[in-house]
Amino acid sequence: MSVLPAGFAGRVIRWQGTHGRNTLPWQNTCDPYRVWLSEIMLQQTQVATVLDYYARFLARFPDVRALAAAELDDVLALWSGLGYYSRARNMHQCARDVVALHGGEFPRNAQELQTLPGIGRSTAAAIASFCFGERVAILDGNVKRVLTRVLGYGADLAQASSERELWALAQELLPRRAVRESMPRYTQGLMDLGATICLPRNPNCLLCPVRELCAARAEGAPENYPVKTRKLKRSSEALWLLRASNRDGSVWLEKRPLTGIWAGLYCLPVFESRDALQAALPQRSRESLDDGEPFLHVLTHKDLHLHPVAVELAASPVQAAGQGAWFASEDLPQLGLPAPIRRLLQD
Repeated sequence: MSVLPAGFAGRVIRWQGTHGRNTLPWQNTCDPYRVWLSEIMLQQTQVATVLDYYARFLARFPDVRALAAAELDDVLALWSGLGYYSRARNMHQCARDVVALHGGEFPRNAQELQTLPGIGRSTAAAIASFCFGERVAILDGNVKRVLTRVLGYGADLAQASSERELWALAQELLPRRAVRESMPRYTQGLMDLGATICLPRNPNCLLCPVRELCAARAEGAPENYPVKTRKLKRSSEALWLLRASNRDGSVWLEKRPLTGIWAGLYCLPVFESRDALQAALPQRSRESLDDGEPFLHVLTHKDLHLHPVAVELAASPVQAAGQGAWFASEDLPQLGLPAPIRRLLQD
């Protein structure tokens, strides 16, 4: 194992109090509902993007019972545009489980929190640390970068054994004094260092409170950490979108299956080819198709090349991929729609 730097936790805690982020709306609270909501939203998403969504969610669902009582469609509609929609589905089910299995109170330790839908080891630790002062380590992407650089930990994190070892090191580095008071600030401090100082490229080492302890800085090569050899391969897919409207301007939308792309959301009918789209329409409508400008929508590991095709229909396109309904433009804000579909329908 790497040599643990003495005084690391204390430096992080002191720095966070004076230079860290202390005014975000989900900070300075021990309410596990608010902390949990922010942690789920912040997965794979920037703080600036989350701020508005967080405020809207709290206004609509002020506590876990309100969220549990909501319809999934209402949750997805409010989430629309934030991406990674499985987070919203898991969040809704988690709220229901908290109410049904825990009397509306979140479990007070990381081990039990991990039994809830959508709450992994690091998220459970963040909630337990912030809300209950539990001495338990987090290890999200930002924190992995901070710790591997400070420790000079060069083992390949694509290997499960290396990740387990880093978890153990992260646990050893935790504060040991005044734990209940220290843990929230220490945990936030690690997050803040990774988000604002210890950046993937061009880290601001001169501003870092642990620079004297950092093995990667001493080597002069902080960007060599963390090491992870296995990278997810990007793929691409072309999809054709049927934008069917009727004479009053309503648009035909279908609810996507609960698995696969845009699961559980309302969407224009999706086809794998233009021929398949055309074959789903009545014969008399096939000659009046209007091909729109194709556009690219980038997902984390896939590029979607989307081809909108418009047509006006007098009746429902019952031969399309699934059952759906006509929706007027004023209905759209209340629906969970994929971001590219919402933008397309607003044009």
